[in-house]
Parts: sequence; C-alpha cells; structure tokens
Amino acid sequence: LIEECHKRGINVILDLVLNHASSKNPLFTKAVEEVADNKLDGNAEYFEIHKTSYFDGDTQTISLGNGYACEANFSQEMPEWNLNSKKTREEFTKIAKFWLDRGVDGFRLDACKYFTNKETDGTEFLKWFYDTCKGIKEDVYMVGENWTDDSDIQELYKSGIDSQFAFKFSTSTGTIISNIISQGGMATVKKIMNYDNKMAESNPNAINAMFLSNHDQVRSGNALETQGLSSQKLAAAVYMLAPGNPFIYYGEEIGIKAPNTTNDAAYRTQMVFDSDNLPDIYVNGIGEEAEVPTGGGVKQQLADKDSLLNYYRRIITIKNQNPEIARGRIVGTQGFDDKAVGAYYVEYEDSKLLIIHNFSKNDAKELTITDDMIKNATLRADLIPESSSKHTELKDGKISVPPQSTVIIKSAE
Repeated sequence: LIEECHKRGINVILDLVLNHASSKNPLFTKAVEEVADNKLDGNAEYFEIHKTSYFDGDTQTISLGNGYACEANFSQEMPEWNLNSKKTREEFTKIAKFWLDRGVDGFRLDACKYFTNKETDGTEFLKWFYDTCKGIKEDVYMVGENWTDDSDIQELYKSGIDSQFAFKFSTSTGTIISNIISQGGMATVKKIMNYDNKMAESNPNAINAMFLSNHDQVRSGNALETQGLSSQKLAAAVYMLAPGNPFIYYGEEIGIKAPNTTNDAAYRTQMVFDSDNLPDIYVNGIGEEAEVPTGGGVKQQLADKDSLLNYYRRIITIKNQNPEIARGRIVGTQGFDDKAVGAYYVEYEDSKLLIIHNFSKNDAKELTITDDMIKNATLRADLIPESSSKHTELKDGKISVPPQSTVIIKSAE
C-alpha cells in the first residue's frame, strides 16, 4: 500500500492513540494482577494507576481493587497511559519506529487534549514524541486532535507539532457553516486570519488543519442540506482554500448525510462509490439504512460536471496550481464595504494572491480591484457553483462575483 501510494505522490499517515490503551492489552491485564499483589514497580508504571484518593470526583477511573484505580477518561475499557513513565516512552519509541520504518509518513494523534493531567505536561510529552519521531524520519508529519479552546491549542503548538485540527471552524455550529448561513463572509476570513496568526505565535511553522466535519460530528451534508448545493460548494471552497492542510472526511466530497444525528456511529456511513450498485447491506454502525447523496455516488458525480465532487476536484486543481494557497500565510484582509464579501491575501515566496469569497446567496457583487490591492491584476481562477462551464472575468479593474462564488486574483507581473 505504501509503495503504491508513494508512486502516486500520496503520503500515508496513521491514526495513533497515545492517550489510552485497551483494558485487554496484556500490559494492562498484567498490571492489574500485580496491583492486586501490591506490586507497583512493574507494569503499573505504564499506566495512570494511583491510590483511589489521588483522583478528584470529576475524573473517570477504573477500579482495580486493593485501594487503587486507573484513570480512564473515555470508558472503563480504555485505561490511560502514564506518559511520564520511562517504560511507556520506550514502548512508544518502538511503536513509532515500527510504522515509520515501514514507510508511513506520519501520524494523526488522537485525544491530545488528555495528554495533560495532574502530573503530565502534555506539551513536554508531545515535544518528546515529535522529536523522537523526527529522529527516526526527519520529514515526519504530525497532526493532533485537540478538541478544546484556542489557548490550549496554542500551548500544544509549542511542542513543535506540525498541525492541529481547527475545531472552532468545524461542526454544524462552527464558524464556517454558521457564517455561510448568515452570509458573513468578512467575519469568516477575519477569524481564519486571526486564528492562523495566533497559532503561528506558538509555532512559526504551524500548518493549519481546517475541516468541516469528522467521525465524531454530524456531517456537513446534514447541516447544509436546507441551504442547497451552492452552500455546500461554498463551504468546500472556504475551508479548502485556507492556508495549510485541509482534511476531507470521506463522503463529504459527495455530500453524504448521516441518517441519525444523535449517534456518532451514524456519522460513519459507508462511502457511496456507485449509487446504482449499492452493497447488499448499506447501513451505518447502528443498523439504520443510510441515505444516498442527492447527486449520487462517486461514479454518478464524476459524470456530472456540476456535481459537488467535481467542485472539490476543481478546488484541488487550483490549489496545486497556486502553491501560495497551501504554503502561504494570510497577510491581511481586504474590505469591500460589504459584510458578505470575505477577501484576504495569501503570500508565499514573494508571490501574493487575493482570494475573494461572495457569501451572498442571491446577489452578485460588483467589485473594483485597484493597483493598491494587486498591481496589474489578473484573474487566476474562479469557482462558480451553478455551472462549471460559466466563468467571470476581470476587465478594466472590475469584476462581478456571482452568488456563493470564489475568485482568485494575482498580479500579471
């Protein structure tokens, strides 16, 4: 798999869970046996095992008997590793080397929020692990799942980790979707820029990781269903064209919806490759029949030039043609006296682009591009939702941006 992916220019990262193990892990079952015999200098050192009185009332634990318990914030089946332990770190070094030696390009780190506890400095631990992995593979890439406040994400960026997921912009109530519904373009790009700048203060090399939804959240297809296909396309353009590495939750690019919005198993519906030939059992993890996306599966959407999937493909093509988007930094916003228009500059290696999103659902925006904005401006690309065969044009410094569309402008010099 790794060899074939690398032939195609695809890097592979694996989900790696460093916060907790399984209660059936032999290291833990042996620890439980030893604790019963009052032996605490063996396997117990791998885990957050302490006297029951050590834990406050808000911490979930697994009772081990004999007056001891193990921290377990997720469930009784998930005991937490002692990240300060030399034994644990030796084990994690072996695990990282095992995968990196096989060609894996990096890791998505689960539950980073819980690395910090009563005695563990999560930033120190993550710096140790990141540096350890870089010692094995110099160009290793790491992204952390840290579903928490900006200040905690900033703190963890001090470890040197490449990326952390930008949770505040995701979910049905997050910045992107809520502002698409309210048509707040300028508010959106200002928040993206401010967030990007804050994280760069902690790690100048931070690579922002934007996304719309993930396996723990109601799918964006549900959240934007009543807003229409154009809103889904605009949402794609907003998070995919933000600097950094965007993460597409499988099925998002074809508009999959969850059949149940109260159970995360329902958010993990099977991918629809061909809606005319569904598997014999097409259900999600809780046994409910999943709904086929409005535009059909991958096969059907590839054949439709106006599909959501082909919109994503066009966005990716534009990103590949303009490295300023993925590699650059936002260096400022551009106001057009219209809160529905969100515009910002990205710069990379002395090359600058102006990206303009029109969040208005119904109104085209007639904009003037001056030399003070982009000298000798030319239209680099556009993304128009209603038809991929239509394009706008920049003429004599004037451009009309259709509703829920995006244009990218660059100097012709």
